Amino acid sequence: MTMLADLLSTVFERRMRVARTPEDDARSTQELADALVGADGEISGQRLGRLILERFAGMSDDEKREFFGHLAHAMNFDPEAVRSALEDYESNPGRATYARFARAAEPKRQELMRRLNRVPHATGALVDMRADLLRLGEDDPALGALDLDIQHLFSSWFNRGFLVLRPISWESPAHILEKIIAYEAVHAIQSWDDLRRRLEPTDRRCFAFFHPAMPDEPLIFVEVALTQGVPGSIQTLLSEDREGIVAQEADTAVFYSISNCQAGLAKISFGNSLIKQVAADLSLELPGLKTFVTLSPIPGLTAWTAERGLAIDDDPVRVQALAAYYLLEVKRPNGKPRDPVAHFHLGNGAILHRVHAGADLSEKGIAQSAGAMVNYLYDLAAVSQNHEGFATTGAIAASPEVQAASTAAKKHFLEDAGP
Repeated sequence: MTMLADLLSTVFERRMRVARTPEDDARSTQELADALVGADGEISGQRLGRLILERFAGMSDDEKREFFGHLAHAMNFDPEAVRSALEDYESNPGRATYARFARAAEPKRQELMRRLNRVPHATGALVDMRADLLRLGEDDPALGALDLDIQHLFSSWFNRGFLVLRPISWESPAHILEKIIAYEAVHAIQSWDDLRRRLEPTDRRCFAFFHPAMPDEPLIFVEVALTQGVPGSIQTLLSEDREGIVAQEADTAVFYSISNCQAGLAKISFGNSLIKQVAADLSLELPGLKTFVTLSPIPGLTAWTAERGLAIDDDPVRVQALAAYYLLEVKRPNGKPRDPVAHFHLGNGAILHRVHAGADLSEKGIAQSAGAMVNYLYDLAAVSQNHEGFATTGAIAASPEVQAASTAAKKHFLEDAGP
């Protein structure tokens, strides 16, 4: 939507609210990066860091690739120095030899990123920088290695201990609400009235993680519906004409939309902590809540059925059976579920609870899953055990209903299909 495009086009400028450096520098940005790593003074380091970030913001894609190439190659570690330091440590293990090895093994680009992050308001700019790296370096192995270094740093900078959980309500600041609209990635928010229906009623909640260095930028948010019983349709859940309930009457909390907001934080996991924290907080607020489930899309279902030459039609029994089989049995080469949403929730320790046909009749829902959706049940007493089983053996916790539907798919709908 145009709001998202407008937001993303200005986000870097709003993040970089720092005083402009009065003088430029004749050196290239790559030379400035080398100089920053070797800078001793705090003031000179701040000036260099600010200038690098400002220049990067104005670069073309080709110029950004060149800059990333410098970080990937010229600021990588020296393999010979690493080998030498490791040999010294192996022959004479101790503090000094270990310190030498650690210095040799760490690429200079990691120190560059740490020093850039000392510039006021730079953390968000570095997140945007990584988004560019992911976009431009997808097929370049050297840039992939560079990204691993940045991901390593971000995993520390954005670990759960630094994140702040904040409720989002209709009373939240307008600039935060604008971003909730723009970043919603599961069920598009069509208007301010649509947003109000998701935030204002007493049986609706929204929570987001923020980082102190990016206080106006949600990292991830979840939308929650408080219901009586487990819902099987997003249309019903979000209907303009639905009858609300008093929050205290609810027995079920439904996580119906989880949206990651920052492309530059890809593979930095927040969702697991977010769901568990929200469930814990809601349990304290509303002791009557006994069930915590999602109402989740199945984004790869129709692509898989097309690959198998399977017809997926309006027969709800057939849709449910094929969806159950896909979620339980169709795997990636590493043995984990092919479906990314299933991989996420099952990896968090959820139970594959119930599959619904005709649950999402939007254009997107029909295209990706023939309208099917699924509930993942978060049984807080069993989450850790389920997670352990999934992580160690790939075991999927599933209800008897889903297992039976998958068995029916094998018997009735898959026997004549191709491999």
